[in-house]
Amino acid sequence: MAGDIGKLDKIVEMKKEFPFRLLVDDAHGFGTMGKRGAGVAEHLNCIDGVDVYFGTFAKSMAGIGGFVLSERSIVDHLRFNMRSQIFAKSLPMPMVIGGLKRLELLKNKNEIREQLWIIVRALQNGLREKGFNIGKTESPVTPVYFEGGVDEGTNVVVDLRENYGIFCSIVTYPVIPKGVLMLRLIPTAVHTLEDVERTINVFSNVKEKLSQGFYNKPMPMRNLNSLVQ
Repeated sequence: MAGDIGKLDKIVEMKKEFPFRLLVDDAHGFGTMGKRGAGVAEHLNCIDGVDVYFGTFAKSMAGIGGFVLSERSIVDHLRFNMRSQIFAKSLPMPMVIGGLKRLELLKNKNEIREQLWIIVRALQNGLREKGFNIGKTESPVTPVYFEGGVDEGTNVVVDLRENYGIFCSIVTYPVIPKGVLMLRLIPTAVHTLEDVERTINVFSNVKEKLSQGFYNKPMPMRNLNSLVQ
């Protein structure tokens, strides 16, 4: 949620003393972390200690659906016993073909991942230099913390979208403490350094407007009819 990563290497070390299976949900790590993009476990050099690996096609592969990696007996058990699997439809064939192509790109086009990290570092370092609190993120997920209520946070994201053309997700209480707003930015390899500079400048404006109470009143929405026309 906040971009920090689990201490998988330390957990794997515990398997020497305690018998357990390690299940890892690595939604944001797959495709972005590690030398090959194989995820946080590769980043921490402990892939062999992960028994069941959950990933998604909805993040780095920009699709829908997900996958489970493990030994065949575990995968077969999940395939035939999970209610969500039994009653679910298969992925549409265009998504399967597209997913295979995206996987090929992840495996063979390291320059895409390298470009992603250029953008990530520029965004995160730029935000820190401007005095923003982005927590302890170690991944492309970039949270920006503000003080404010849920209503204010809603108005902030409306303002960002409607007036600045910037989309980000918002996280509020009860996921995080009352009075705290988390705006999550997700930089990608197709963003540019100009996009980064503009985003940082816009967030500086939003921060000032938030401190002045600008977001205490409802934000006007654009007329949907005019958008259709």
